[in-house]
Amino acid sequence: MARILVTGAAGFIGSHTVEVFLEAGHEVLGIDNLRTGRLQNLDSASRCPRFQFCQLDLLDRAQFNYRVRQFSPQALVHLAALVSVPQSISMPELNFRLNIESTFVVAEAARRYGVQRLVFASSAAVYGNSEKLPLTESTLAVPISPYGAAKLASENILLGHAYGYGIGVRIQRYFNVYGPRQDPTSAYSGVISVFARQSKEQTPATIFGDGKQTRDFVYVRDAARANLLAATLTELPTGAANICTGKGTSLLDLADIFSRHYPGIPEPILEEPRAGDIRHSVGSWRAADRTLGFRAQWGIEAGLTELIRAGDARFSAKPSTRAPSDRADCLQ
Repeated sequence: MARILVTGAAGFIGSHTVEVFLEAGHEVLGIDNLRTGRLQNLDSASRCPRFQFCQLDLLDRAQFNYRVRQFSPQALVHLAALVSVPQSISMPELNFRLNIESTFVVAEAARRYGVQRLVFASSAAVYGNSEKLPLTESTLAVPISPYGAAKLASENILLGHAYGYGIGVRIQRYFNVYGPRQDPTSAYSGVISVFARQSKEQTPATIFGDGKQTRDFVYVRDAARANLLAATLTELPTGAANICTGKGTSLLDLADIFSRHYPGIPEPILEEPRAGDIRHSVGSWRAADRTLGFRAQWGIEAGLTELIRAGDARFSAKPSTRAPSDRADCLQ
């Protein structure tokens, strides 16, 4: 059993990652400022006595350092971030603070308090519009948005701490992660959660561009499992790995899949492409398989079926008011 600290724990990927850690028997401290995270995402985790939660802004360095020192984690999984490409363009200073400055705060805390492993949520956005597919970890990184540039800068900050101070660092370059708890009403939401909401409402999906752009869609439980491996495998070298399926799906194909689940939905509406959007993004999974033993287990059809079945009812539920003393059982 390891002690693992997760930033962004109440978020979409964070809450699933917390659950996977608890299922594996680890002790978890979740930290989130609840700017976009939701407490109800942690309803299941909050019933486990091996989980504790702290509402905290990472940029409050004194409080964050105190929590790291007090909890003394073996691994720190840094998932907290500004994840909106359009907002990184319209609010570059916020992008810098939430993506680059916060990463430095986490790296310094790991250095000061002897954290052995640091796992970072990076993104395929670091690659930009590379024409050579599939994207590999050696593909030249040329980000085309402040968001992608911030992720690449954060990777370099962490690699500097890895080689300068002996911290094990694993960089997880997520491709398009989707699944339950991804809020379709949020500006941070991915295309699949938006399509799911529009399909249920029988309203036409909006596609920015011609719809032929492709994405490598990764189910969130696969991403969470990759985080577990990166945080807990022994003798794991510092480095980066794509967290992907290796299969591209066009947005028009995605709309077609939803039309089979929701017969009669209107045809998608095509609008002008958005600034910073990448045309094609498909990754190679081979480095993740070689270093982490990770291959995606969920295909797009199975993942969408599970997402639709789950229904995301939690976003219409009232926030959790469960007290820590109610934590009576653990995830199974």
